[in-house]
Amino acid sequence: MPHSQLRIVIVGHVDHGKSTLIGRLLNDTGSLPDGKVEQVREMSRKRGMPFEWAFVMDALQAERDQGITIDTTQIHFKTAQRPYVIIDAPGHAEFLKNMVTGASQADAALLVIDAGEGALEQSRRHAFLLHLLGVRQVAVVVNKMDRVDFDEARYEAVAKEIRDYLGELGLYPKAVIPISARGGENIVTRTDKARWYLGPTVIEQLDAFRPQQTSPDQPLRFPLQDVYKPDDRRILVGRIESGRLRVGDVLRFAPTGADARVVGIEAWNHPQPVLSAHAGQSIGITLDKRIFAERGHIAHHLDAAPRIAHRMAVRLFWLVSEPLVVGKTYTLKIATAEHRVTVEQVTAVIDVEDLTSTPGKAVHRNEVAEVVLRSRTPIAVDLAADLPRTGRGVLIDGNDVVGGFLVVQIEETATANITEVSHAVSVEERAQANGHRGGILWLTGLSGAGKSTLAMALERALFERGWQTFVLDGDNVRNGLNAGLGFSPEDRAENIRRVAETAKLFADAGMVVIASLISPLRADRARARAIGGQRFHEIHVDADLATCEERDPKGLYRRARAGEIAEFTGISAPYEAPEAPELVIDTGRLDRSEALARLLDYVDEALGKATLPGEADRSSSWVI
Repeated sequence: MPHSQLRIVIVGHVDHGKSTLIGRLLNDTGSLPDGKVEQVREMSRKRGMPFEWAFVMDALQAERDQGITIDTTQIHFKTAQRPYVIIDAPGHAEFLKNMVTGASQADAALLVIDAGEGALEQSRRHAFLLHLLGVRQVAVVVNKMDRVDFDEARYEAVAKEIRDYLGELGLYPKAVIPISARGGENIVTRTDKARWYLGPTVIEQLDAFRPQQTSPDQPLRFPLQDVYKPDDRRILVGRIESGRLRVGDVLRFAPTGADARVVGIEAWNHPQPVLSAHAGQSIGITLDKRIFAERGHIAHHLDAAPRIAHRMAVRLFWLVSEPLVVGKTYTLKIATAEHRVTVEQVTAVIDVEDLTSTPGKAVHRNEVAEVVLRSRTPIAVDLAADLPRTGRGVLIDGNDVVGGFLVVQIEETATANITEVSHAVSVEERAQANGHRGGILWLTGLSGAGKSTLAMALERALFERGWQTFVLDGDNVRNGLNAGLGFSPEDRAENIRRVAETAKLFADAGMVVIASLISPLRADRARARAIGGQRFHEIHVDADLATCEERDPKGLYRRARAGEIAEFTGISAPYEAPEAPELVIDTGRLDRSEALARLLDYVDEALGKATLPGEADRSSSWVI
């Protein structure tokens, strides 16, 4: 049975022989194109330079730049045991971001150290990054042993130095191999110059590594990448990062907490019915009911949930020249989820030389630190030590990855440890007492469409009928409940979430809540619907932009056109009209009286007496 490909990253200080080692590996395993070595030898001769194996890499790089041969960022070779791909990771400090990217994809790593110089700062930094990125299969190669005459004492000194350092990180190298990449000693064949060394050669150690396994026995983590709607089905797609799921399993989606049962599994190029799937597989699932689920949500089993947090401590490596500072906001990406987070505290800046730490207020390029991050939105996350796939991620500033991190401590939200207590008065009892059901009437539309006018008129009309009702108006809630929020996309989303949660409480109390907010994005309204459940009614108060601008009751359009208001919905920010609202009220065609009448008709039908238990039958008997 053929062995699967192993991805390795070879890291090390820029002058410690990484390219020479790669050239040797390619040559000694017969992986170079025919004539390549001779071509490089001839080129060296013409230039009056001694042949170096590193020139092979330079030649391949030059050809790649001309689009002639292979991509040296993915270098392939094979042994008798299995195929390999070397993920290129330049060693110079300026290329550490590439090293992070390469190492994050690797199953195993070779750390190259010069026998004469030992583990310099850059070597220790690379070792720390391997630890940070969760690469647990590491071997050290002590290169240029020919320059120290394969001296055993020197080897032992370097080996002890790097073993001690890695040990403090919790990394234990599988082997520390004395080699000469230049001479090819202890790479494929063993050398007589180091008879005192009884460990594996480089190739033997590579063959002893195992592809990184994502255990199906771990808790299920199925981060959603997207939701497809090919026909009348909704297929939730993603890659299972850990655990397994089966048809019939009840899944919960973090952080919303929505539950649903798996009724089907879709697998690519798999014509037979699929009944189960496990870690490492990319699949789609269909559910027994429609729930709010989107990219970034994590499906899990009920008995093994990820943590839900607004605040967490991470161990972070900073990659860019602009320092991380307390108070700045970045985008945090874990699995497929993205959240806006603010740096609350720099707990410690770690010296990678001796692993000592000091407090600080900023983290500079190539520094490692422990940092506390806070998010307004709930984040579904695991400790990296428990589940690395959902416990490590990156920070993004604009479009640039600026740091990588491991989650080392999580402050769970209060809700995580709270058990909901049932009310003594049921929903049906409140409905019977009030003579109507509780519900959320979510009025959405452009500024000037007439939402607030309709909302207040409806509140008055229902109140005069004796209904329990209240308006949550967008402007009003920003004076109190949401006074601390701005108008960034994240703050707008949080504004809507809080209003939806508040409206739900009112509806639980049996009231008819009229929420009047522009709420321009479908995704935000979908979250509000998920919070409100079956009692949520989306009502599109529709009027075209020209009509709204003509009305301009607050003078906002005029100011937006003049450039005084940024990101104004309809002018410089989008409004996504509902695709399937429960009701559309076109205030461009209807006058206020007609619009209110249609709204009242809908409320009567959706929440009125006819919807109460026994009322429909009673009404029928009266007709008879």
